[in-house]
Amino acid sequence: MGNCAIDRFEETVEYGEHFRIRVDGLSMLPLLGYGEDTIIVRRTRIDEPIEGRIAMYRLGPHHYITHRVVCVRNGIVTLLGDGRITYDEPIKREMIVGVVDGVIRKSGRMVSCTSRLWRLRERIWLMQPMIMRRYSLALIRRWRRLTTNAKE
Repeated sequence: MGNCAIDRFEETVEYGEHFRIRVDGLSMLPLLGYGEDTIIVRRTRIDEPIEGRIAMYRLGPHHYITHRVVCVRNGIVTLLGDGRITYDEPIKREMIVGVVDGVIRKSGRMVSCTSRLWRLRERIWLMQPMIMRRYSLALIRRWRRLTTNAKE
């Protein structure tokens, strides 16, 4: 999606409706990423509970980030990418434009973010201590580099 289309979706997509966007970056590894996943995002209202969900927020013009909501208190939201060990700067709840309801894998298979298997994978990943996640991510990234270089 070009920047122009991304900027207009907030005006054109109604609350409760879905839109799709390709994941760019590795900050949500291992559940999302590799530039091969497309996420299905649902526009949310400001009063909708989002804690624990993967949410997309507007950081600035042409810049959207998709990370997990760790905490919402007094209209301030704390987020953390699953593939990161440091929290994002706290943001206002109004900056959240939607939550991820599903993922379309490279194979075309659609995975619901509310399915039992998805929730189990989330729990397994998120219950690991940060130090374990850090080393796991390093291995995942190295493996990715090796397999990407082998294909070229």
